[in-house]
Amino acid sequence: MTHPALQPLPARAAPTPEGAVAARQILDGRRPIQDAFEVAGEYLLSLPRTDSVTISLTTFAPAESHLWTALGGRAWLREWRRPDGRVRSTPPTGSGPDAALMMPWMSQYVRQGVAALADVADLPPEAAQDARELASGHVEAVVGAPLIVGETMVGSMSTISGTAGRWPDDHLADFQLLHGALTARMTIEQERRSLHEAVTMGEQARASQQEFFAALGHELRTPIAAITAYAEVLGDEARAVAGSADPALAAGLAGMVMRDSGVILRASDQLLAVVEDLLSTGRLAADARTAEDVDVADAVRDVLHWHRATAEPTGITVTNRVPAGAVVRARPSAFRQALTNLVGNAIVHNVPGGTVEVTVEPLRGEHGEARLRTSVRDSGPGLDREQLTAAFEPFVRYAGDQTPGTGLGLSLTRTLVERDGGTLGATSSPGAGSVFWIDLPAA
Repeated sequence: MTHPALQPLPARAAPTPEGAVAARQILDGRRPIQDAFEVAGEYLLSLPRTDSVTISLTTFAPAESHLWTALGGRAWLREWRRPDGRVRSTPPTGSGPDAALMMPWMSQYVRQGVAALADVADLPPEAAQDARELASGHVEAVVGAPLIVGETMVGSMSTISGTAGRWPDDHLADFQLLHGALTARMTIEQERRSLHEAVTMGEQARASQQEFFAALGHELRTPIAAITAYAEVLGDEARAVAGSADPALAAGLAGMVMRDSGVILRASDQLLAVVEDLLSTGRLAADARTAEDVDVADAVRDVLHWHRATAEPTGITVTNRVPAGAVVRARPSAFRQALTNLVGNAIVHNVPGGTVEVTVEPLRGEHGEARLRTSVRDSGPGLDREQLTAAFEPFVRYAGDQTPGTGLGLSLTRTLVERDGGTLGATSSPGAGSVFWIDLPAA
């Protein structure tokens, strides 16, 4: 795709020897990726026609961000300028992403490949915004190209001149060569980052797995030890009584059985609860079904219905404030189980006569995608910062022994939510209750 206002690219022009040297330096994998950007920027700035060189990055975060101008945390700009030049393409430090040059008309051609504009005066009427933006930076001519890694555009690069006129063929040839070299180097760097991230995640997963099984062993050993100890005591007493006709011994054994059997039963219940939590979450996490549209109001209605019997004895009021039409992308069974865990915790850890309220609100993700946050708010005693941080770890419990629970609920809920591309979080403070929330993609 081209336009009469754009300068045709040379079909046969060869890069200069200096440009070839710069390209080899960019492709040198022994040098950091920041060096590749510096070589490209400094070499292109050295060309006679250039007054400014700009590289912008979006999803490809720079390794040395202090050298770049950050725009709202979602984009980074690096500009190389002549010390005495007035040409400028980057906004002031501290600006947001909207302050960057948009150039909507020029951008549609840059996204397709290298595009050269020899004179701003050649822009058509529909490029009025481009003309205004370029004039604000004293720009008269520009060459731009996309930086594409894989199939994703992760930024762009450009050379800018404060003088109108046709771009020399050797300038365009060197620009094309360095653009290709930088794209190739960024692709290699992205693969290196992906590999490093995968290795790091694998190490973290292994460490988490080791910690989980260590904690699991401790949690299982405690009730098993209780069952074993009390069973041995009862066995010893039963053997002592066997064959005896003394009714006092038999009565003593009966009393001991009545007393200790409760301990054994409670330890067995705790053991069974841990196993059930693990099995049910394992089934849901291994569910091969893909995410589908889930009506949040319907799911919340079901979960609150299941929990009303638990809430009524202590006078806790449970309220559904989710409006109709709120829909997320998730596996229905996993979403309901996650909500069940949060609502159950809000009831169990509440105060008599307290409240539990479920709401939903729209959000925007890191890249602007639509998401919904489903929140469970309670009027319980709340948690301090350290307690809240630790609450998501396996087997962490803050309630007394009289309160049922395994300490696995939040940890396993996070596994279910993240499996569907969501996040689990919370806010809390002592005496002010807690809010636990699930963020999921909106349908």
